Amino acid sequence: MAGGAVMLKKTPLHGEHGSHGAKLVPFAGYEMPVQYKSGILEEHRAVRTAAGLFDVSHMGELEVRGSDALVLVQRVTTNDASKLAVGQAQYSAICREDGGTLDDCIVYRMPDHYMIVVNASNRDKDRDWIVTHTAGLSVHVSDISDDIALLALQGPASSQILARMTRTDLDRIAYYHFAEGQVEGVEAVISRTGYTGEDGFELYIDAHDAVRLWRGLLDGGKSSGLIPAGLGARDSLRMEMGYALYGSDMDETRTPLEAGLGWVTKLDKGEFIGRDALLAQKRNGVAEKLCGFVLKERGFPRHGYAVIVNGQPVSSVTSGVLSPTLGQGIGMAYLPAAASQPGTTIEIDTRGRMTPAQVVRPPFYKGGSIRR
Repeated sequence: MAGGAVMLKKTPLHGEHGSHGAKLVPFAGYEMPVQYKSGILEEHRAVRTAAGLFDVSHMGELEVRGSDALVLVQRVTTNDASKLAVGQAQYSAICREDGGTLDDCIVYRMPDHYMIVVNASNRDKDRDWIVTHTAGLSVHVSDISDDIALLALQGPASSQILARMTRTDLDRIAYYHFAEGQVEGVEAVISRTGYTGEDGFELYIDAHDAVRLWRGLLDGGKSSGLIPAGLGARDSLRMEMGYALYGSDMDETRTPLEAGLGWVTKLDKGEFIGRDALLAQKRNGVAEKLCGFVLKERGFPRHGYAVIVNGQPVSSVTSGVLSPTLGQGIGMAYLPAAASQPGTTIEIDTRGRMTPAQVVRPPFYKGGSIRR
């Protein structure tokens, strides 16, 4: 592009966002709505009390097919995909040989293949990494991201809203499970997953059906309080749950064990990329851990603010927000293992003021409607 400008990608719903007063910003190579005319706080509250609809079509979807599909998925992810039944999804991570986290992801066990959903900013990197490790296997990896639109319907009213628009029995879809069915006449993978801490569904559909379903959901859910929600509310909602964001709370320099993802790192499942390094780290103990904290005084712990332990700066805030639900500053940061226990007092340098904080175990908000 002339002048060094970057051409941003657009989701299939890009044209819809303007009609709802969206403020568009660059995100992961896409032009995405950070908020609508309702504003971040109202969108956040809608998801906590009723429902919000997110366009998350920027996420990447990779299909893994072939007789060795499970072998490849096991090789490139840390969780144990052999435990998945058809119709089940699994949170996992993708590692380098040295244990560094290439990405976090969700693995779906479809009837005849696997689907790995990755972060938009890592789509090309993840695809190329996975393909590199197909040598000797009867397997094929396809990047279907551009053909798929993804809508996230989140909030305590999401089930009743969706039930009016589908014949699929939503009560039979457990948390981190999915079914294939129709919503408003649109073929969809209906997944009971999300990034907000509330009950909700992520709907994988053909990109050509995105506008039709987006409009149908907003019209059908309006009486239940459904409004469109952007990246701003998505971030504050996930922060209240202590959900990590790749690129902020973890990256290739951090292992899943350091990032609090030991629960999806199955070191006893057999060989996978990064296992040896992670085994060694577990034996020796991690030097730092990603921890949650709450400010004990009014303040906003922004990304990059220095974290002080015993009068010494030790790291910086990876994610932080003034929680709309709790009314206090919450955040995450890597802390030395000795300072990582809940109840430990630390300080956050908020623009030159040493603001006291306390280490806590997320989630920060415990009143969500999420069905586990």
